Amino acid sequence: MVGNPAYPSYQVLLAAGVAAVITAVVMPFFIKLMRHEGLGQQVRADGPKRHLVKQGTPTMGGIVILLGIVVTTLLMAPWSPMLFLALFAMLATGALGLLDDIESVAHKRSLGLTPSQKMVGLTIVCIIFCLVAVNYCGIAPTIEFPGGATLDLGVLSTTIGGVQVPWFYMFFVFLLLAGLSNAVNLTDGLDGLAGGTVLVVMVVMAMVAFNEDQLGLSVFAASIVGACVGFLWYNCYPASIFMGDTGSLALGGAFAALAVLTKTEICSLVMGGLFIVEALSVIIQVVSFKATGKRVFLMAPLHHHFEKKGWSETKVVIRFWIVSAAFAVLGFALYFQLG
Repeated sequence: MVGNPAYPSYQVLLAAGVAAVITAVVMPFFIKLMRHEGLGQQVRADGPKRHLVKQGTPTMGGIVILLGIVVTTLLMAPWSPMLFLALFAMLATGALGLLDDIESVAHKRSLGLTPSQKMVGLTIVCIIFCLVAVNYCGIAPTIEFPGGATLDLGVLSTTIGGVQVPWFYMFFVFLLLAGLSNAVNLTDGLDGLAGGTVLVVMVVMAMVAFNEDQLGLSVFAASIVGACVGFLWYNCYPASIFMGDTGSLALGGAFAALAVLTKTEICSLVMGGLFIVEALSVIIQVVSFKATGKRVFLMAPLHHHFEKKGWSETKVVIRFWIVSAAFAVLGFALYFQLG
């Protein structure tokens, strides 16, 4: 383990710096590779017209983000079953996103895997993650609310081959993991938007894990912060590369994993409030159009609505960063109400 474990806060801060350097150094070579291979982003035909210039921009930058996170975590974090499980959740959802990106690039369309294919993949990841968390990491199948209230979701459990299967809690974890993965994925629609919003949320998650004496998870979250910083150097407007579903699904999966492993499932929904709002805007738009034939927003997800209203892309991104930070701080405040 690199660094001085006698100073854990230094370890966490150093991890962010190392991940940022790794990502920033490797990314230019990856961008050249993607351009050489002609692997670029496919833009939605019904999106804002100014997005058409992004057609062909290198994508799958999430591969380098994950490289920076994994290398830094393996070098600097004390090993634990929880850390291993967090890495699994991130890499498994990232692999699903990679398949989606490959499908999209191969067929030169903005859509990759079908929703049902994604759900099957996320269901498998969730089942493995939840069973390992409960049976081998000591995670209680409960939900803790601010103020001290606890909801036991392990009341309907089955033991299969010595493995406890908490059905209600598993379903809840599925909603959390699948929901956050897809919500971050939906947020990834403007240059710097997903990277910046994930960054501010992960700063708070690193502090939560540190306060829970989970140094490994804190280093892991800090590595995500650093990797996002290194990525944003190339993803800020006008972007030289996009993270693709490889990055967005993986970062959402990592967020959900940290929420479960630090027992901050409810607080995480507040911390990631911007992602929830983005996802809800899509749901509201679809339901409204199917029920009434009318759209609530000019375009969904919500960031495109403000683009359609005339906001510049950078204005939307920076204001969404600010809103994300406000949600993260509110969630962090609620976290201290759990004790």
